[in-house]
Amino acid sequence: MAENRQEEQNKRRGSVKNAGLSPDILSETGAFPVLPQSAALCYRLRRGVPEILLITTRGSGRWIIPKGRMIDGLSGAETAAQEAWEEAGVTGRCETRSIGQFSFDKHHRDLGRVTCVVDVYPLLVTKTADRFPEVAERRRRWMLPEKAAQAVSIGGLSGLLRSNALNPH
Repeated sequence: MAENRQEEQNKRRGSVKNAGLSPDILSETGAFPVLPQSAALCYRLRRGVPEILLITTRGSGRWIIPKGRMIDGLSGAETAAQEAWEEAGVTGRCETRSIGQFSFDKHHRDLGRVTCVVDVYPLLVTKTADRFPEVAERRRRWMLPEKAAQAVSIGGLSGLLRSNALNPH
């Protein structure tokens, strides 16, 4: 009986997660805890060609884009811009519309296993600082979109980087 219930939860988890639904709707299903996050797809143009800024995670050193939990009182785009500053030391013009979403599972110290649903906002970098809040904890590197897509380990993020969702104006 417990096996069937677990199997049913796994089916729901996969189908709901892949449907691109909002974190609020996902949480209402009761299948698993969902944490909404916001990310900045930091880019610059070099001779008209976009380059993506990746940073390393603090724990494992994997490549990712700046992201974090929603900050109370800030919009998704404002949260993304704040994360870009804290984690990568960059500022610039952040678009107010998300260009896509990706999700990943992780272990949360208080909630156990959770799924993070991340809205991604393009940020055209205008300034790069040498000193920023997490400078000692992370590395950063500019990459062409295809190289960035190969470097990240989260499939949904990799797909977003390959999809030409970043269309610089």
